[in-house]
This record gives sequence, structure tokens and C-alpha cells, in this order.
Amino acid sequence: PRSATDVTLADVRAVIAKAPADGILDQQIRVDDMGKYNVAVGVLHRSAKPAQQGAIDHAQVTEVYHIIEGSGTFVTGGTITNARAIAADNVITTILVGPSTSGASIQGGQSRHVGPGDVIVIPPGVAHWFSAVESDMNYLVVRVDGDHILPAGYVNPAVNTPHP
Repeated sequence: PRSATDVTLADVRAVIAKAPADGILDQQIRVDDMGKYNVAVGVLHRSAKPAQQGAIDHAQVTEVYHIIEGSGTFVTGGTITNARAIAADNVITTILVGPSTSGASIQGGQSRHVGPGDVIVIPPGVAHWFSAVESDMNYLVVRVDGDHILPAGYVNPAVNTPHP
């Protein structure tokens, strides 16, 4: 790369606007090839209203969460209950995080309360899950992809201005 990549507040807001009021959103904003690795920036939404929120781990991608707003209980580590591989053609695998395993919850993980400003680094293979969402959450995610499995050059259709 010969220049920096900008992800503007307008980009973040445009993608968050796609979140269902009573559900879950996980959207990549963009994926850039950095040479030795890809970096993806996305935004996620978790509703405090009842929604199916399961546990997940990713085989190859590191995630860094930065909580923008809202709060809840976040669990990492342990074992995913009723674990199953996510299909290779699922958007979770093809655009978001690569090969992953999901399930209903986590047994034996470490729980902590998270809120605005908190940052969590989740290495590949570490199960993670919001066991409780106290107030609607929006959080930024940076995904580090050392194996180039995410689609370099991807830009979310909600973003009106592609960046160089």
C-alpha cells in the first residue's frame, strides 16, 4: 500500500443504519490488502431486545472490538456448546471472518462487563459471545487476516464514497 485507508464516521453510520431495531448486525465496511496481511474494518450491532445471540470462534482471523455505545456481558474462552462449523458459502465465512464455528453459548469462559470505550482483542480460535446485552450496543471491529482469506477490495454497498 502507498496510502492510508480512511473509514469515516459517515461510513460507520451508513452501515449501522442497516441494523434491525430488535436484532443483530455484523457488516464489513471494507477489506484492504496490506501486503503481508488483510485488514478489515466493520461494525456490529447487538440489540438489548430478545434476539438469538450465539457464540462463535474464528479459525484464522484476529478481531479487535471497540465498544462505541451500549453495554453488556462479554464472554471469551471456554468451549462452545453444540458447536458446528459455519458453511463455507455463508457470508460469515466468505466476507466477515473466514472459517468459523458457532453454537448456542460458552461453557467455562471468562465473563466481563463491557461498555463505551472498552477494547477487546480476540485471537483466532478463542470462543466469544455476549451472554447479556443491557442496552443496545454498537461496536467497531478491526479484523486482522494474516492468511488473506477475506475478500481484499470489498467495500460495503452502504458506503457511498469508495476510498482509494
